[in-house]
Amino acid sequence: MTEFAPHEFWQHIYAPGHFDTSGDHDGLFPAELPDGHQLALPIRELPGGEGLGVASLIVTQASFAVEEELIAAMAGHASAMGAERIVGVPTLGLPLAHGVARALGHRRYVALGTSRKFWYEERYSEPMSSITSPEQQKRLYVDPRMLPLLAGRRVVVVDDVVSSGRSLAATLRVLARAGCIPVGVTVAMIQTRRWEETVHADWAGPVRAAFETPLLRRTPEGRWRPA
Repeated sequence: MTEFAPHEFWQHIYAPGHFDTSGDHDGLFPAELPDGHQLALPIRELPGGEGLGVASLIVTQASFAVEEELIAAMAGHASAMGAERIVGVPTLGLPLAHGVARALGHRRYVALGTSRKFWYEERYSEPMSSITSPEQQKRLYVDPRMLPLLAGRRVVVVDDVVSSGRSLAATLRVLARAGCIPVGVTVAMIQTRRWEETVHADWAGPVRAAFETPLLRRTPEGRWRPA
């Protein structure tokens, strides 16, 4: 195994085949981009004591080169979906949404928020939680002043990761409250397939990603393999 210090993950795009993907993994999962290039991700054990884990991506700690590679792939998805407006999901989806909107030649994007401003309206909000902060219950808001930017537009949602699907489902619900049904979603990473039932319960649009990683299970030897 290649030894990585914690701050060294998410910093380089490696050539195809740089990491061996055929066996079990130690603390590093080599994610593969569509062109075969690889990205080194740390493996995080999920709470609950079931021996399950996931590959982790924190885009705000990634190098600019990695961020640009992910944005380029996501902008390609958004373009194919015919995006007329990009909506970014806080917090880690916002820098990606900014980059995707710029790559598409848009003048601006719409950022959702979890900090309630005094002019926000509760009817344009939804409770929200995520796999990385399951104990933190927040509310997701769309600024009522942004509603004219969404009306009648082909909207594509941008986020960093979809995993359990709870955050994405909350995003789709809050946009529906605002009268907007997105035509698609693009994320940097699809993390397992546990999100599909939750997200597609009330919405049947496409979800695309720069890369995908599986749910992992710890082996008796303490390594990790796809569950």
